[in-house]
Amino acid sequence: MQGRHLGTDPARSRRILLGITLGYGTLIVVLLAFIALRLWGEEDLAHYREVRAFVEETYAGDTNRDELLQSALVGMLDELDPYSRYYPPQESLRMERETRGIFKGIGVVFRDTPADEFRGQILFPLPETPAQRAGLEVGDRIVAVDGTTIEELGLPGLRASLNTPGQEAVELLLEDLSGGRRKASIVPEKLTDPSVRRQRLLADKPELAHLSLLSFSRKTPAEVDRALASLTEGGMTGLILDLRRNHGGVLDAAVAIARRFVAEGTIVSTEGRGEVEVFKALPAEATYAGLPLVVLVDEDSASASEVLAAALQENGAAELVGTPTYGKGTVQTIRRFRDHGTVAKVTSAHYFTPSHRNLERSSDPERDYGLLPDHGVELTDEEREHIHRWLGRYSPPATQRAALKAWEEAAGLSLLPEQPPDRQLERAITVLERLLKQATAR
Repeated sequence: MQGRHLGTDPARSRRILLGITLGYGTLIVVLLAFIALRLWGEEDLAHYREVRAFVEETYAGDTNRDELLQSALVGMLDELDPYSRYYPPQESLRMERETRGIFKGIGVVFRDTPADEFRGQILFPLPETPAQRAGLEVGDRIVAVDGTTIEELGLPGLRASLNTPGQEAVELLLEDLSGGRRKASIVPEKLTDPSVRRQRLLADKPELAHLSLLSFSRKTPAEVDRALASLTEGGMTGLILDLRRNHGGVLDAAVAIARRFVAEGTIVSTEGRGEVEVFKALPAEATYAGLPLVVLVDEDSASASEVLAAALQENGAAELVGTPTYGKGTVQTIRRFRDHGTVAKVTSAHYFTPSHRNLERSSDPERDYGLLPDHGVELTDEEREHIHRWLGRYSPPATQRAALKAWEEAAGLSLLPEQPPDRQLERAITVLERLLKQATAR
């Protein structure tokens, strides 16, 4: 099974290099070099087996054949370009969550703590999830899962215990904020990891809406449609679409969202080994065409988010505010090897904006960015870090806010981050107000 994906993974090379160095030393580096530089014919497979036999006979530490194979496959794709990648079984689960927007779990958001201080305390359950149906509440702490304490599991172990193939119910031992303990039996399910993290009408300007997208999965267009319908019902007359910290994702999702705001013209085109593919606007889907729109972008807006921002900017549907975007102009094709539980992602095409610009930063040595905003607003590193942290957090449902506030007041804690000062958002509001006046005057 194949799919198209746009996204960045800047820490990948460091992780692979560290794993190779710590796991197998220079002998494995030699193995990867042989594998990556040759085609996989019978002769090459025979050579791989020769090198593997040499490693097994000579290496001073322990070796595992499956780990050697996985390392070789990682190395083969890693040598192609910065974006092609092979995902071993455990990492493929994370990639599936990013592209499909689906993960297996019970549906809770944990209190944000350092990893070594994690104690399984639930900030709030997400709506319509196994956790909510089982009665898990704000502040509950997971003490044990199937008899294993949370101290023994840690957060990675807890996630693994809720994502076991063929799993039925898990038995949780819970402790509420008053210290009372109870048990709950919960069956983990496949859940949607929301791309929409912030959806609100501005408190002091309720006719203006702010909608933040953290990624693009196959579920994102439906999420955006629901959010826009809710905001429209609340009285929205202008929208700020926030694509900061959005590293990209599924190309088709970005195209679908662009079509909501662009009634005619080109959205994006892709060019690879095959024919040129042009994605056009579809008038029947342009339900929000003409809505005054501002898009927030920054240096971490990449790939699919650049596709969306460029389509809106170049078709005159929106003005961009922020800083220059990352500059990733390539498309990856994804193939799932279900028998092995692995995934490969290989660069298969370049994408071009409606004016036929390739935003790939490596294509032009004079350019280290993708899109330029219409209104530039630089931030300090500290400002950007606080804003990104806030954008990345799950926003609690309205039904949970009172319980969270009571917990904060009783314990003297600050559980939910306050919105940090945001000069880019302030400029976006000013630009949107001008666009609204222009729309009214027409």
